[in-house]
Formats: sequence, C-alpha cells, structure tokens
Amino acid sequence: TTKPRVLPLAKAGHLMPATRFLEQAKRECHFFNGTERVRFLDRYFHNQEEYARFDSDVGEFRAVTELGRRSAEYFNSQKDFLEQARTAVDNYCRYNYGVGESFTVQRRVQPKVTVYPAKTQPLQHHNLLVCSVSGFYPGSIEVRWFRNGQEEKAGVVSTGLIQNGDWTFQTLVMLETVPRSGEVYTCQVEHPSVTSPLTVEWRARSESAQSKMLSGVGGFVLGLLFLGAGLFIYFRNQKGEKHVTLHGSHGLFLLLSALVGVGCGVRGICVGGQICFHTFKCISFPLFPRTRWTSANR
Repeated sequence: TTKPRVLPLAKAGHLMPATRFLEQAKRECHFFNGTERVRFLDRYFHNQEEYARFDSDVGEFRAVTELGRRSAEYFNSQKDFLEQARTAVDNYCRYNYGVGESFTVQRRVQPKVTVYPAKTQPLQHHNLLVCSVSGFYPGSIEVRWFRNGQEEKAGVVSTGLIQNGDWTFQTLVMLETVPRSGEVYTCQVEHPSVTSPLTVEWRARSESAQSKMLSGVGGFVLGLLFLGAGLFIYFRNQKGEKHVTLHGSHGLFLLLSALVGVGCGVRGICVGGQICFHTFKCISFPLFPRTRWTSANR
C-alpha cells in the first residue's frame, strides 16, 4: 500500500510550507515449484528507501537501515502482529495462489516476432538488425540471433523486459552486424506458450536482387489478375444467347484482346465495343449483354 502524508509546520503564528514524505508497505509472495516452497516478505519504505522487513525464512522483523532499527524492535514486541506475519505464508500466500493460479500462473500468450533493419542502407555497411518480440505472457523468454545457422553472441544488445500494462510484455533484441549479400539472419524465440521455437528470417539482398524479386512478384500478381478477369468474363457470359466459337489460338487471342483492349492492328481499329477477329472483321465484345463465346480446338 502507498499513502503520502502531509505534515504542516507552524512557527511564530505563521503556517510554514508543508513537508511531504512517502511511506510504503509492500507484501510479496515468492513461489518455487508451485507452492512447494513459499517465501513471504513484508517490506517497509520511507521515501522509496527500505528500512525494515519481515522475512518468513528468518521468522522476525529485521532492520535494513539504521532508520528501521526501532521499527523492527517495535514490530517484534507486538506478539499478535508478529504471529500474523509468520502465518502469512499459508494464510496469505498459498491461499491466494489457489485463487489466482488459473489466470496468472497458467496464463499463456504467444509472442509476435518481427525482424527488420534499423536503417535502410546498402549491404556491407554497419547496420542494426532488430528482432521485435511483443504481446507475450509470462515474461520468461529467450531470444537468440543466428547468422547462416551459427549463433551470434557478440554484438547482441537488448532492451530487457518491458511491461505493456495489459498483462503482456515486449522486448527488442538487436544484432550489430555488417550484412553481406546472400547471408541469412534468423531470430529464434523460445517461450512457454509454444512447444517449439519461433523463427523469423531476414535475408541480405543487394538492391538489384531486390528489384528483380519485386519485378517477379509484380508480374506474377498481374498475371493472376488477368487470369481471374478472363475466367470471370468467361463464366459470367455462359448463360447468354449469342454463341461465337473460336478455335485454337484464336480463342486465346480473343481473350487477351478482351483483357487489354487490342484492336485490328492490320486492317484498322474496331469501335463500339468490338474487337478484331482472324477474318479482319469486327465482332461484338463478349462483355456486352446476352453474348457469349467459347474456345475450342479442332
């Protein structure tokens, strides 16, 4: 408990500025292997400095500083108060362990792991790789860095455990390194919420390799869009009344024409929603109502 107190001082009939101080009492339960071994502490603080405590392993109050000597003697002289502290291991600690075990001791929340460089810069320059581990509970966690499968211990720094205020924790574990093309960095996280370690990789790529990869991904996505649009056109018009049959590569040409808007390149450009066919005649574009087409091989 925490309770600040204000004591006004008076001198010669005048009210002096208030003197403020902070008095605190903290009661702690330490559990080892469930409730197999329990330690109870009753600690007293003045202006955030501990001056006296009761330790269940000792069995009486002891002074932590000279300020607490008289307080410890007084607490020990109060037999009922001393006996209450001695029985707190069972009546307070073990009892409350049973009450809160299901949502404290047994609570498990899996961490979210992301890896990124602290700075965007070319390879073979000093950089800091960040492994962000967030939203996990309980706080016991182990984070390790690997480069090409070998654990990196030098150059590893951590923020330590940070409380989020919502019964979850976060931490940042960083690796100082000079990334080279082709290297694979791995952040490995071990936590009670998972049965096997979580791993997230970061691959060092040159700017040209990244550009090629992005181009490949973009082309693949664009191809999927064209394919999806073509299938959508085909199936949506299956119930129409008009039927235009295209054979072999002409069907593919018509499909691509419908997607990218190709006109009659040799004999002219069709207008009015029509496209060019192998006879160099314009036919109706199949998206128009009550018109459908198919492609067949001879």
